[in-house]
Amino acid sequence: MRRPLLVLLLAIAAIAVFAGGLAWLLDTPRPAPGASRAEHLYLGFCASCHGDDGRGSWRAALFLVRAGDLTDGSLVGQTDQYLFDLIKHGGAPIGRPGMPGFEATLSDADIRALIAYLRALPGARRLTPPARS
Repeated sequence: MRRPLLVLLLAIAAIAVFAGGLAWLLDTPRPAPGASRAEHLYLGFCASCHGDDGRGSWRAALFLVRAGDLTDGSLVGQTDQYLFDLIKHGGAPIGRPGMPGFEATLSDADIRALIAYLRALPGARRLTPPARS
């Protein structure tokens, strides 16, 4: 009678340890004290796929999503309007189906703040759009 109870308790403990470890791995990064609203928004909505530094996250790969590295220079030629539309409406209309739209969640001002934050990520020289002549 005691053996099945012991096995049950060990199984429950193993599941609890596994769930705790998984929660620790998948925890969203927290902004530093005094962080800007844009950083709070980025860490809350973007970091789970793009990583807290913009270089991509292994968490997205768990769900078979290949999030873009925002510091690799891929945003060099992108205008703020393109980024605005991508964040607001998602990537499906422009052939990037993995990127969700945040139209219902973020205001236009929040999206503009996020774009400014993206351009200020490490590697900002590569993220600044070319000057228009």
